[in-house]
Amino acid sequence: MLFGPLLASYTEVVETADGKGYVYPEVWTEYAKSGLSGVFFYAAIVLAVLLLAVGVLVRVKREALLRSYLKVAFALACGFAVTVILAMLSLEFAEMREKGYLFDLVFQPSVVLGAVVILGVAATFVCYLFGEEAFRIGKIVSLSAIGAALIALLVCVGIYYANGTAEENNGAAITAGENAGLYVGALVLVGILVFAAFFLGRKDKRGFDSKSIAYAAVCIAMSFALSYLKIPGLTLPQGGSVTIASLLPLAVYAYMFGVKKGIFAGAIYGVLQIVQDPWLIHPAQILLDYPIAFAGIGLAGLFSRFKPLEKLPQLQFALGTIVGSLFRFASHVLSGVFAFSEYSTLDSVWAYSLAYNSFVFVDIAIVVAVGILVFSSKTFVREVRKFDPAKEE
Repeated sequence: MLFGPLLASYTEVVETADGKGYVYPEVWTEYAKSGLSGVFFYAAIVLAVLLLAVGVLVRVKREALLRSYLKVAFALACGFAVTVILAMLSLEFAEMREKGYLFDLVFQPSVVLGAVVILGVAATFVCYLFGEEAFRIGKIVSLSAIGAALIALLVCVGIYYANGTAEENNGAAITAGENAGLYVGALVLVGILVFAAFFLGRKDKRGFDSKSIAYAAVCIAMSFALSYLKIPGLTLPQGGSVTIASLLPLAVYAYMFGVKKGIFAGAIYGVLQIVQDPWLIHPAQILLDYPIAFAGIGLAGLFSRFKPLEKLPQLQFALGTIVGSLFRFASHVLSGVFAFSEYSTLDSVWAYSLAYNSFVFVDIAIVVAVGILVFSSKTFVREVRKFDPAKEE
């Protein structure tokens, strides 16, 4: 059990089906997670201010050292992100076990998928060090393993839904009309993503090379860490919260590498969100609320090579991010209408879903505001445009 010694005085013994006792913490983890989230929230703000202030000072006084400083600052940010992820995930798992939310049929395959993605990226990068042929083989093997893990998860989700456990656990009853609406909505949005990836992203001449994979891993990890830094008082009861620019790294990645790779990275991030905030009612609802919704952030790269706005990278980024957020909003709204109608407090479930999911606009306003500041740096813009997806390798 995670944090066993620390939770020793906050436990109770529950008899399991095999007659053995199991020790569950009572409520400690819920308060610990909430408290630690607040600590990380303010620590992130302080760290960002300090790194920015020192960066400005270095640029003014010793500009020759700026590149070295940026590497150190990046390493510190990554270290902080890893700390947040490990600490919060540990408490997340403990709280799920505490409250009985640890659904083996869905949760464990989700964790396996996340682990396969992480190990696959690491293995592919190691293969790259041994040459292009090894990298090609490593990439094929890793993608095959990820695909197999994803299919296994989808099969488990289907079984979880088919046996009625999903509706029972969430106090929901999906009607035939709602069932059809969920599947149709998911198919339509997937169609839009496929069109965007292969038509709007057709100028992307590069495949998933070592750089794009490495940057995707870093940006997904940074966004995942930031998603735990929720603004106090702005977390909703059926999932959803306002964070401090958690989707900024993914939006920047989409701007750097194009729509196609941005959609892929966003979908992977969406799968990780299942582990962090699992609302699992229906297979199509899971797709709408997680991989489909967050894959939409890949549309942030939609205007990155739009020539009329070439001298206004801030506007390119802002427009693309807003389009991606509207897509995410539409995905959440469809899920809310057809899967969460039981929770509606208004006569119109559409009005309820539109109002409930409007938190997306607050969340994205923060991303756009921070993004505009970041893209106001000519040095930053010059660096990210080195990865123009329209260029040949």
